[in-house]
Amino acid sequence: MKNKLYYVLFLLYAAVAVFVLYLNGVFDGGEVNLVNVLINVGFLIIIGILFLISTISFGRLNRCTDELEAMTERLPEEYKAAGGKCVWGNYQDRRDVFADGELNRAFYKYRARMKNYKTKRGYNNTCDIEEYINEDLLDKIGMSYFNSGIAGTMTGLGILGTFLGLAMGLGSFNGDDIYTISDNVGPLLSGMKVAFHTSVYGIFFSIIFNFIYRGIMADAYEKLEEFQNAFRQYAMPTVATEDENSAAMVIYQAGMVNSLKQMVELLKGNSMEQTAGVERIVNQFTEQMTATLGVQFGALGSRLERAASVQETTAEKNRELLAATEALLLANRGLQEACRELLESQAIMNGELNAQKEKLVSTCDEITNDISNQLYAFGQMRNLYEK
Repeated sequence: MKNKLYYVLFLLYAAVAVFVLYLNGVFDGGEVNLVNVLINVGFLIIIGILFLISTISFGRLNRCTDELEAMTERLPEEYKAAGGKCVWGNYQDRRDVFADGELNRAFYKYRARMKNYKTKRGYNNTCDIEEYINEDLLDKIGMSYFNSGIAGTMTGLGILGTFLGLAMGLGSFNGDDIYTISDNVGPLLSGMKVAFHTSVYGIFFSIIFNFIYRGIMADAYEKLEEFQNAFRQYAMPTVATEDENSAAMVIYQAGMVNSLKQMVELLKGNSMEQTAGVERIVNQFTEQMTATLGVQFGALGSRLERAASVQETTAEKNRELLAATEALLLANRGLQEACRELLESQAIMNGELNAQKEKLVSTCDEITNDISNQLYAFGQMRNLYEK
């Protein structure tokens, strides 16, 4: 895998270190130029320290991208388990979404911003996860500000070693005739050896590190993009549009009308039952009292009959209330129809606006091309005039 390529650096570093020491005669038992060995060892120690710092940053970047990759694989499973619904509810209150501190802090900032957009009917706005978990965050975790300069540093060390070796060789080269010059050829060649050795492994490490660094960052960016796409598809909360709000209001009004209709039906049924019951009681009571006490209870029966008449009047008013409620229901249905027509008009208007936008973009491109052609022609004319 690309994110493990930096392990190759240690193998190559060990191989180059052994090879350089071998070229300087450390392993063959021959004469060893201590100055040359110390210079090469010093350069290798500096390169090793730079590699160690880079390795630490690559390890942090790997842990981060591994978490993003695991999240990318987990989101579709949670989405499927939720029955094809957005899984934002699983993460909007969690504080341990990521184990990596930088990722978790970035996701916490994203959650805090989304809470500001939340209303009783949903989210009135949203923001992309890319605003918080992006390439800049990976560059910070992977210390790109440091690693991007390593390749140039290696090349610079190689050039520095070249000039240092030449300075050592030329510093020991002092002679005025052919005999003294031949005696100083050895120190000159020894200095040249340092120059060539440092240049070779400096440039070699520069090329290898640049290749590995770019491969690791490309793999990290690819995993980041996959996570962003998966989060947008399965977990990003959606915004409640104006059309959805209007539809919700219409449904709410229709529910209220149906509830009122049921209440009126219930009142109507109760009033009719009460009137019929009172009439039966009045008739039975009047018959019994008339048979027992005579005419005096006839007047009482008349009063009870008037009470029954009042009940009938009440029932009539309830029926009028029912009619008014039905009229309100029809009015609400007309409102629903008007809202539907309004939504259709908005959709048509959006289509026309998109068409005008495309036409405007095309016109701007044509104007830009014309201006570019005119500027080119003007430049050609100016060149002819200057000639």
